[in-house]
Formats: sequence, structure tokens, C-alpha cells
Amino acid sequence: MLRFVDLDQQQPDKRPAPLRASDFQEILERYPRPTAADQAARCSQCGVPYCTTHCPLHNHIPDWLRLTAEGRLREAYALSNATSSMPEICGRICPQDRLCEGNCVIEFSGHGAVTIGAVERYITDTAWEQGWVEPLRPGPPRGESVGIVGAGPAGLSAAEQLRLFGYDVTIYDRHDRAGGLLTYGIPGFKLEKPIVARRVERLAAGGIVFRQDADVGGTRPFADLRAQHDAVLIATGVYRPRELDIEAQADGIVPALDYLMASNRKSFGDAVPAFESGALNAAGKHVVVIGGGDTAMDCVRTAIRQGAASVRCLYRRDRANMPGSQREVAHAEEEGVEFRWLSAPARIEHDGAGRVSAVHARRMRLGAPDAGGRRRPEVEPGEEARLEADLVIKALGFDPEDLPHLFGTPDLGVTRWGTLRTDHRTMMTSLDGVFAAGDIVRGASLVVWAIRDGRDAAAKMHAWLRARAGNARAAA
Repeated sequence: MLRFVDLDQQQPDKRPAPLRASDFQEILERYPRPTAADQAARCSQCGVPYCTTHCPLHNHIPDWLRLTAEGRLREAYALSNATSSMPEICGRICPQDRLCEGNCVIEFSGHGAVTIGAVERYITDTAWEQGWVEPLRPGPPRGESVGIVGAGPAGLSAAEQLRLFGYDVTIYDRHDRAGGLLTYGIPGFKLEKPIVARRVERLAAGGIVFRQDADVGGTRPFADLRAQHDAVLIATGVYRPRELDIEAQADGIVPALDYLMASNRKSFGDAVPAFESGALNAAGKHVVVIGGGDTAMDCVRTAIRQGAASVRCLYRRDRANMPGSQREVAHAEEEGVEFRWLSAPARIEHDGAGRVSAVHARRMRLGAPDAGGRRRPEVEPGEEARLEADLVIKALGFDPEDLPHLFGTPDLGVTRWGTLRTDHRTMMTSLDGVFAAGDIVRGASLVVWAIRDGRDAAAKMHAWLRARAGNARAAA
């Protein structure tokens, strides 16, 4: 260990930008085994590992780095898997530059952080190839069932833990494939879909029941789920797109998630009429994406791969203050995306047929900090820039759907932001026996936080169900 003194940081090789921009395969190559061991050996084995404390899952990062450096990969995988339900997924899509690697002590010393995400991916990919990923073995049957609404990372993570406790678990999801945004929101160049599918298949083989195309609150009343199961977990995520603060009524202005879902469905071979018609296809078009988060980065890079004539991204703050991963920005720039920092749409121009033809962008500047400490963007006086546009993609973030109305449960408490209100000690909502986890509670966030919330919710539900069973026995 401690090889950071004489061994430089080496990121995994990237496929050349012109090549990777022509397909949806992942852009990073996997480490060869010697390189993975060498890079893991750069860890300084801190007494207080900031990488662990800044990981939402509190992964035992220095320990599995040491095991990797020593060639004990099976043990490294076991330790990684002990705290994370999907380590190979987190290794690919976590913003390590903002979490573990961004808080690496040797990064502070100027030696370059340990490449934690790449090593994590290497460990778990090797585990799948070598057959070390064991089947899900349920705990002793408890005779109780749990229903989970949402097959995204929070729901899948909770389902696995609850099955290990011995509960019968059924997951209800609106889509025809499990995975939520892992399947339909994140493009293949960041997360190839067989990686998600094999996790889902492992859960199904372990006895977790998946009910796809389940219209909870519609054809499947939420009250029926409560009656059918001993406890229910709401893990729907947040899907309602935020709107522009300007008048934007023209054909060719689309929400980011609609655009990304159409692209991902096309990659599955599905019939996607809106893609075939060109409404959700960037081929040959001048594309303007509005927003600066990871979803915006997914959109600009998808548009490049679809053969857009040009791709521009407007963000109202500067590069240093954008919420998305700096690595993703760098990848996008390499692939041909043009960023317009400190720019915001002033108005949308359309032609005589009512179709978008241009975005007029105004110059912004950063003013005084807002209540959250971020400098507030203000309009900079001056001329507007006219950007030709055939397709405008709104990537401004997501808000919760109105679940009390959708589920027919007016007593389901929500916060002023529309997220579900829960007791922080129990993770239970205002409805007895109904719990909630993931983005529907914390707002749009990271996959790693959804996984953490799902694991925590499973433990809280287990404690509540055990206490309820004990009270029933005492009353008898």
C-alpha cells in the first residue's frame, strides 16, 4: 500500500471520442488485473477514511482496496457487496469526483485520488464473470408480505433486504421492465442495460415477484395493495418535469425524460412511434438542451450519438457551479457538445407552422448567494444570442407527482415540495404500515442515496413488523 508516492493515478482507458460517439456502448475500458491492483495499492489507508464517510453507503473502501492490491478479489467483492446492493452500478454512475474520490486524502496532497469507482467496477465485474455473485437466498419464511411501489434502485434495494429477512415481496411498477431510471433514464454509454437486467434476474430467482405495467392508483387501487400486504413501501421516485419560466409553446420542445426513455426503448428494439416520427429523435437536427445537471449531460451526449447536426447546452450558472459531474462535462466536450455557460433562454422562436426554430439566450451573471448559499444568477444587460434549434430539450430537474391524488389517499402527508412526509425515525408515512424511501422522500437525488434509503427502509419495516407481531402475540 501507500504507493501513491511513486505511482501516478491512472484512469481506465477511454474509447476514442469519434468512435464512442457513434454508439451507445460504455466509454470506459476495464482495468487489466495488474493495473487494478496497482491503482488500489495507491490508497494511503487513512485512519479516518474520508472516502467512507462521504459515501452514502459508508462502503469499506480502504479495506477492499487493500484486498484488491493483495490479489484477494473474492474477499474484496464480498466486503463491497456487504454494504452495497449494486456495487457494479455505483462504480459506473456514482459521481465519485463529488463523493469518495473528491474527498480522498491523497487528492488533497496533490497526488491524484485513488480511482475508487474504477476499482469497484473491476471487482464486481470480475465477481460476475467468476461466478462469485451468489443467488439470493431468502431467510426463513415469516408468513408476512410486503408490497413495494416502484422498481427503481430504492425499491430493488429494499426488496433484496426484505427477502433476506424472510418476507414475501412483490414489486409493482408502471413500466414493462424493472429498474426505473437505471433502465429507462440513464443511457447505455454510462450503464449498459444487461448489467441492470442481471441484478433484476437475480432478485426474481430469489422469489421476489415483479408486477410490471402495474397502474397503481388506477386499475390497481392503492387501497388494494394495503389490504393485500402487511406493509407497503412507496419508492416511486420523482418523474414530473420542471417547466421553463418563459412562454414555450411550440412543437419540438420536449421533456428530458421523454427523450431519454424513447432512446432507451429504441435500444431495446421496442416500437417507439415518437422516435420514428422524429419528434424524439435528434438525427440531423440542431439541438439545444436547457439545464446543467446529470440529466442534461445524458441528453446532450445522446443527441450526439443520434447524429444531431449541432448540440448546445445552456446553463444559467458557470461551469464551477453546475450540479452535474465535471467528468460528464469533459466527456461531452470531447464528443462535440458546445456549452454556453451563464446563459438562459429568454424566448423561444417558432416558424409559421408552430414548430420551434430558435432559442434566444440572454447573458447571465452570478449575484449574491441565495438562502442555500449558491450565488443567484441574474440577467446581464446586453444583446441576446440567437441559437438555431429544431429540438429543444428541457432538463431542468424533476418534481414529485401528486401521490395523494394519484393513489386516492388524501391522508397521505406531503411536504411543501410535494415529497412524501415521513417520520425520520421509522421512515413511515402518515398512513399506518406505509413507508417511503428514495427520491419521493428526499427529492431528485443520486442513485447511491436511493440504494441507501432502500436498505434503511427495509430495516425499519422489519423492525415495525416484528414489533407488530410481538404485540399481537402478547394480546393473544
